[in-house]
Amino acid sequence: RIKILFTLLMLVIVRIGSLLPIPGIDTGYFGKLFSGIEGLDFLNQATGDALTKGSVFALSIGPYITSSIIMQLLTIAIPKLEEMQKDGEDGRKKITEITRYVTIALSLIQSTAMAINFYNGGIFGSTAGNSTLKHWGIIIVAIAVMTAGSAILMWMGENVTEKGLGNGISVILLINIVSTMPDDFIALFEKFVLNASSKGAAGLSVIIIFAVVAFVVGFVVLLNGGERRISVQYSKKMQGRKVYGGQSTHIPLKVNTAGVIPIIFAQSLLTFPAVIFEFVKGSGSAPEWTHYLSSSYWFRTGALAKYSVGFILYIVLVVAFAYFYTSITFNPIEVADNMKKQGGFIPGIRPGKPTQDYLNAILNNLVFIGAVGLILVATVPLVISGVFNASLSFGGTSLIIIVGVILETMKQVESLMVVRSYQGFLNI
Repeated sequence: RIKILFTLLMLVIVRIGSLLPIPGIDTGYFGKLFSGIEGLDFLNQATGDALTKGSVFALSIGPYITSSIIMQLLTIAIPKLEEMQKDGEDGRKKITEITRYVTIALSLIQSTAMAINFYNGGIFGSTAGNSTLKHWGIIIVAIAVMTAGSAILMWMGENVTEKGLGNGISVILLINIVSTMPDDFIALFEKFVLNASSKGAAGLSVIIIFAVVAFVVGFVVLLNGGERRISVQYSKKMQGRKVYGGQSTHIPLKVNTAGVIPIIFAQSLLTFPAVIFEFVKGSGSAPEWTHYLSSSYWFRTGALAKYSVGFILYIVLVVAFAYFYTSITFNPIEVADNMKKQGGFIPGIRPGKPTQDYLNAILNNLVFIGAVGLILVATVPLVISGVFNASLSFGGTSLIIIVGVILETMKQVESLMVVRSYQGFLNI
């Protein structure tokens, strides 16, 4: 009960902070600026509309997620960090501490770039009569507020992990995404139900919307839960009068090994050029080439159909990042060596190099299947948005995050309830 209440309290604070504006900004102009930038739907959704509202949590937990991914990649590239990771609890604490420092550094860089661009764009109101010192004072306040907001969210996320339910960062990301979904459903209701030509068409629209959402959610649950179990047999060892080993176990390889990371990487890479251009150009319409990289132009009909070619690049990037991220997080060579040292083997496969090749072959097949599943989940909302011209900020990425976080949190609640039942039994 205490864990649930603590988690709810933190989430309430997150939503309140997402509504508090940065001191001195013109919130109306702030919203207009971001409404003209394409490709920011998921970024704004991940912040719970804090970005377009210019709130103190405008950066949200993006810097922490980025720094965590950077540290994960560096752990593979830098032997010292790899030693820390293998050094048990103390090593992991050091890596966590470094991740915090990297988060603050990234927050400073992002908030500085944003504050200077916002100031030049007139978001802080008319600054014509202000002195140079006052100019920099306004910018420094904005930088300090946004950096502090990101640091507070990082602290809250870690506290939810320790004292609340689920992974704190994931739970905060979940509540931000969920908070933006009612507006999307209201927009869908107004477009396809209230403005329908007849009651029959309105009813059919409601059925189709619920069927699509149910299909995507069900498919995501299947995709997240699917795994290939590789049987492992350990040989028996005699030490004195006791027999050790001899048990059978398995290595669980998830179908969706890389999670939602490939989609996030692919979307970020596609939207990055257009977003940078929007900030640099200052005013004017975006060039035509940015439409090929924007998912909001894909699957349109008529003259806009040509922009769907960009979806092919999106598919290639998702598959490439799925293989890349899986190769970093799962090392078949290390798994095969550990099995050999512990006297384990896969039935029918010789230890050593044959085991490594066997694991590689299975992993490559699973990664491809998982990547195809991710593409299918991400494509359904894109097709609906394009063909029916329906504005949807939530897509496959958001649904994968929502379902994944909810399932993990439910598992933790179930485990806590089991522990509570055992404690009650022992107290009796």
